Amino acid sequence: MKKFCLALDLKDDPGLIEEYEQLHKAENAWPEVTQSIADGGINNMEIYRVGNRLFMIIETGDDFDFENKAKLDAANPKVQQWEQLMWKFQQPLKWSEPGEKWVLMEQIYKMPVTI
Repeated sequence: MKKFCLALDLKDDPGLIEEYEQLHKAENAWPEVTQSIADGGINNMEIYRVGNRLFMIIETGDDFDFENKAKLDAANPKVQQWEQLMWKFQQPLKWSEPGEKWVLMEQIYKMPVTI
C-alpha cells in the first residue's frame, strides 16, 4: 500500500467554502467521479480542511501511477465536468505549476516505531 498527501487552497470566501463542503458530502457525491477514483487505483481518499487550506490523503495499491490516473481522468467527460466545477472554488497554491490543482506534499516526519 502507498499513501500520498496533497494540498490545495480554496478561494477564501465563506459562501464558496460552504458550497464546496456541501458538494463533498457523501450523499452529494457524483457516482461517476467516485467510480473513477476507484477505477484509477485509489482505495481510500479523505479530504480535511482548515481555513481555506485543503489536505487530501489517498491510499493506493503499490502499482498506482499519477500519470495513468490523469490519463483516465482526461478521457472521462464526467470527471472533466466535475473538475471544471471545482475551479469555481479552488485556487492553485502559489508554488504550483500552471494548471496544477492538488500539489503532492513531501513527508518530512514519520514517528519511529518503538517497541
